[in-house]
Amino acid sequence: MSALEARYLRDLTFQEVARALRALSSCYVERRGRLASGRALEGSGKRAAFAAFYAPLHFLITAHIASAVRAELSPGTTLVDLGCGTGAAGAAWALVAGAGVDVLGVDRSAWAAHEAEWTWRTMGIRGRAVRTDAARLRWPRARHAALAAFAINELTPSARDGLRQRLVQAAAEGHDVLVIEPLAGAAAPWWEEWVQAFAAVGGEHRTWRAGARLPELVARLDRASGLNHRELTARSLHAVARGPSIIAGAPS
Repeated sequence: MSALEARYLRDLTFQEVARALRALSSCYVERRGRLASGRALEGSGKRAAFAAFYAPLHFLITAHIASAVRAELSPGTTLVDLGCGTGAAGAAWALVAGAGVDVLGVDRSAWAAHEAEWTWRTMGIRGRAVRTDAARLRWPRARHAALAAFAINELTPSARDGLRQRLVQAAAEGHDVLVIEPLAGAAAPWWEEWVQAFAAVGGEHRTWRAGARLPELVARLDRASGLNHRELTARSLHAVARGPSIIAGAPS
């Protein structure tokens, strides 16, 4: 968080980032059509707001979920972080999984891919990011796991359907798959289709409500923007490589 604050508030005031965060939050709630085009992150203020506020929240809830469902990964596994953003969710799973995991980030935004690599370097994680979308990705031939955290809701229906098929195939082939999305139903009206598809390959869905101890900068932005993240919420789909059933812990 110290590195984030130094990086993103170097040329912007706290008030400017808070104002951009209010605009970005409104886009997520009221103007979701802008998400698929990538226009939601236009401008340095909104990018700083995403990196310094939403990315840490994604890190916290992803770490909570990965720990609770015991999403360990074998040494040498490549963790494919789809729609990686600034790399926070991929970093969370990689740290929970332990040493020996390499992250391959995938994002359509050149800015996001660059920032993801910075995040992983800063946190001591081996990783690289490529600018492409999941439909064009050449998946690793070797052992890999797939993560899609807060990214599928931003896809077009056709891209989302294609990715669902690819992730279900990966789970059927014995690769770990973790999908995380907002709990709000409006963000993922397609969720039940995914639940049914993953159930066919032994996947399980969970809902999560976790009490949050927010980092100081995140808490300040939360208050200044009129938001309330004292509780972090999400829903997840998890398919494990070890067998047809899910190893799941109880959410807190």
